[in-house]
Amino acid sequence: MYKYKCLNPIAKIGLNNFTDNFTATDNVDDADGILVRSAVMHDMEFSDNLLCIARAGAGVNNIPLEKCAEKGIVVFNTPGANANGVKEMVIAAMLLASRDIIGGVEWVKANAGDPEIAKVTEKAKKKFAGNEIMGKKLGIIGLGAIGVRVANAAKLLGMDVYGYDPYLSVDAAWNMSSDVHHVTNVDDIYSKCDIITIHVPALESTKGMVNAEAIAKMKKGVILLNLARDILCDEAAVLSGINSGKIRKYVTDFPNTTTAGHDNCIVIPHLGASTEESEDNCAIKAVMEMMEYLENGNISNSVNYPDVNLGVCVRPRIVIFHKNVANMITKFTREFGNEGINITDMANKSKGEYAYTIMDFEDAIKDETVKKLQEIEGVFRVRVVRKNV
Repeated sequence: MYKYKCLNPIAKIGLNNFTDNFTATDNVDDADGILVRSAVMHDMEFSDNLLCIARAGAGVNNIPLEKCAEKGIVVFNTPGANANGVKEMVIAAMLLASRDIIGGVEWVKANAGDPEIAKVTEKAKKKFAGNEIMGKKLGIIGLGAIGVRVANAAKLLGMDVYGYDPYLSVDAAWNMSSDVHHVTNVDDIYSKCDIITIHVPALESTKGMVNAEAIAKMKKGVILLNLARDILCDEAAVLSGINSGKIRKYVTDFPNTTTAGHDNCIVIPHLGASTEESEDNCAIKAVMEMMEYLENGNISNSVNYPDVNLGVCVRPRIVIFHKNVANMITKFTREFGNEGINITDMANKSKGEYAYTIMDFEDAIKDETVKKLQEIEGVFRVRVVRKNV
């Protein structure tokens, strides 16, 4: 019986996917797996029982990835599960920034007591006139699950779409409209596009990527959207761009003291993926990833270990978390050879500094063999998925 702990409320439609082989626990130290959304885990001490963490969402900046990797704890996220919700918010953000809908609505509220409101509206509305997005050039930085959906939706709305992503995946390429201009230099996005939206992960290499230098290359009156992560934009530089007239509107989903209340900033209270459908999809995906790993040792959508799949576990199986260095497989197979143990199937993949090896055997593995594997330099963890099948 595997135990799981929810650090945040997780949609029941996801939890209902757990089989009878899983049960909830109130004690985090007893948990084999943790389900989490926004709870910050950096200061948590993880027990030796913990095997995996599933983040019901895309961002994992609330989880200590390196610490987990070195303890052999797999961290999953759920890319694409909330993509449609964010895509719809991006479309809404473009419309809010292009046409002063918010200003118009606030005017109506302020004049609600005027008995002549219907009449004066016809004169007042001129202040809130804007532009249509049809025919405008939209630049998308990052063509992952969200970026591709935004690109396809924008094309259907009649926009001229430019996309930049040096790491464009095959799946993304197949799913993206052939009418999208795929550019290889982000400067083309900055210089050509009327509206720019960012959809890249928050990494050291992307932190502050939209800075004063990037803004200087943009068209005068550009609309800038950031519904990905607040740190992607140097917001002091953004405000400077607004004050100079370079940036017409900045829409962000991340309130802070820099942008909240500032003229020409539309600040949304982090609602991009806050839909019932997104939360349901993320919960379902996180639960399925956790079950597949705990029951079969297979990894998909991990952010700290590679994706590996050896199918359903029908034989004795072990998994080994180790450093991505030379001769590790040789050391493992030597131990099995010394014990006269036959390997029936095996997969080994690496991701950066870390590697994951999964092996099936004809016979059950002895505890002594597992201990010897664990003592090999560079091994973080050895886990027996199923001792007796």
